[in-house]
Amino acid sequence: MLAQLVNVFKLRIGLLIAITAVAGYAVTPGVSLQLWEVLLLGIVILMSSASAGAFNQYIERDLDAQMARTRSRPFVTGSFKAGQVWLWGIALLLILSVVIANWLFNAMVAFHAFMGAFTYGVIYTMWLKRRSAWNIVIGGLAGSFAVLAGAAAADPGLSPSAMILAAVLFLWTPPHFWSLAIALHKDYAEAGVPMLPVVVGDQKASYIILANTLLLVAVSLLPAFFDWGLGGIYLASAFIGGAYFIYKNIQLVQEPTRKKAMGNFFASLVQLTLVLIGSMLDIHLA
Repeated sequence: MLAQLVNVFKLRIGLLIAITAVAGYAVTPGVSLQLWEVLLLGIVILMSSASAGAFNQYIERDLDAQMARTRSRPFVTGSFKAGQVWLWGIALLLILSVVIANWLFNAMVAFHAFMGAFTYGVIYTMWLKRRSAWNIVIGGLAGSFAVLAGAAAADPGLSPSAMILAAVLFLWTPPHFWSLAIALHKDYAEAGVPMLPVVVGDQKASYIILANTLLLVAVSLLPAFFDWGLGGIYLASAFIGGAYFIYKNIQLVQEPTRKKAMGNFFASLVQLTLVLIGSMLDIHLA
């Protein structure tokens, strides 16, 4: 049961989203939170992300049944019965996250938490995923809102570093998921989902992924070259992660196979992890 709950609420992704919110707080000058408040910030964002993740699986249960990667999800197998109780529960979870965010922090934290869930649950899942190759591009804003929510806990007005980190999340999402879409090209094609590799082909998609990654890495390095509070530790982390991601991208362009695509997919996780850890370490150790 626990494994199924982790699956349906997408808690692994939610944990990453929560960490991005904490990073957004860490790089933003302003209100200094106690450790327990930072933990609660992460929990609030995890709650809003979990509500969006569960809504995604509820809405896409027909689509999930057509794909090998997702046909074991609880709503597909019948472990969880889709119905009004689930919809009310998901809505309550989101409402609680927004109310708690407003109560503990401020209205802007609540707004960004809501917009992250709305972007993923409604704009991406309901409006774009089955209709447009731009689905994951716009859907990438969900991660950006998590960063902005964390930053707003320190300063509702936001800082340049927080805005750049939000841009990094926005630019990171497409090459991350497009790499997975190359690896799962057949699944997405048979399910009729217009992911970029399905629409333009794996080779062309690999070039677009590389161009996106080059822009991503360039933007991720900007805070170290301006007086935005991030310095050498961040620069080293972002550079190493970015260089590794670009290297894997080049391999994918040379050979757009499932193996290379998964290598690039995991490289994207390495890159983002180093950017997030580097930003937090730089603030507290530099």
